[in-house]
Amino acid sequence: MRPIYLDNNATTRVDAEVLQAMLPFFADVFGNASSMHDAGATAGAAINVARRQLQALIGAKFDPEITFTSGGTESNNAAILSGLEAMPERTEIVTSAVEHPAVLTLCTHLEKTRGTKVHKVPVDHQGRLDLDAYQDALTHRVAIVSIMWANNETGTIFPVVKLAEMAKKVGAIFHTDAVQAVGKLPIDLKSTAIDMLSLSAHKFHGPKGVGALYIKRGVPFHALIKGGHQERDRRAGTENTPGIVGLGKAAELALDCMDKDNAIIRSFRDRLEKGLLERVTQVFVMGDPVTRLPNTTSIAFEGVGGEAMQFLLNRHGIACSSGSACTSRSLSTSHVLKAMGTPHRQAVGAVRFSLSGYNCEEDIDRVLQVIPAVVKKLRESRPVFAG
Repeated sequence: MRPIYLDNNATTRVDAEVLQAMLPFFADVFGNASSMHDAGATAGAAINVARRQLQALIGAKFDPEITFTSGGTESNNAAILSGLEAMPERTEIVTSAVEHPAVLTLCTHLEKTRGTKVHKVPVDHQGRLDLDAYQDALTHRVAIVSIMWANNETGTIFPVVKLAEMAKKVGAIFHTDAVQAVGKLPIDLKSTAIDMLSLSAHKFHGPKGVGALYIKRGVPFHALIKGGHQERDRRAGTENTPGIVGLGKAAELALDCMDKDNAIIRSFRDRLEKGLLERVTQVFVMGDPVTRLPNTTSIAFEGVGGEAMQFLLNRHGIACSSGSACTSRSLSTSHVLKAMGTPHRQAVGAVRFSLSGYNCEEDIDRVLQVIPAVVKKLRESRPVFAG
């Protein structure tokens, strides 16, 4: 039996066309893109192509608005720290209670080391942002707002276009962590008030270790990594040419295939949910049932442990997750589900399934065959969780 990979929000398989686009830049076209000779110029030209490919995917107005980074975490850190530095007279940040650790860990660090006030806007039981609380947090003391476009655990989509417009009314910079949204949702940044956006290639079939930060023209920016003049002085360091080329190709493929792939992926996700709800008792789908990513479902199996569930499914060749890969070594309950007010007995049994275009109907059928027996085994071997 072939392995079934349902953890695509953690990382995705590199597309074969992406790999082929990258290969020449490891050996044949190896010049430093900052060098003045022909070998460097060839690499630089390839990076410019990738910048335009990504520009098309996210709807940026100008290709220089895209700065290549090592991934989402660096982009998030660069955006938030720059926002604070750009407006030193403002000492507050607005974010949400369900952000990725790449944002929340930095905010906690800033609270402890700089005394920065951080407003963590709550969410409701479906993971939807409390817009009244968000409005209350927006004052002229806020330097930057950082709200994710789509939640990595539940798939719930936030109204970031509206949120950006609200932030602009108090003069705050608006940043969105769109790592889970880019490549899965249509994005047209030039028609929004969004100032900065983070993305990562490996979430949409590109390579790991490369991402980008969109910085709208005219928005003040202070580089996180200082050194040479690469990326128009916004991100020093020799360009990762193979990775950037791979990111560009992945962006091109995502733009071409998004609508068709999403329709198929959504149908598989819905089939999985419907089948589990019919076959297993005390099962709950977490997050917004409508406004969410087409590939993501977070399902709570009451009376079992999510980590144990993940372990047994892995023995059956099924890869899934009990939450963010960045916190998978922690045995604590998901901070996202805690913020949603999910009862402990459900939260500890939450499993995230995230699909891609590489999945097929047979994958779903096999998962539906395996999970009921796994849940039955776990419930019989361990006491029901209380609390």
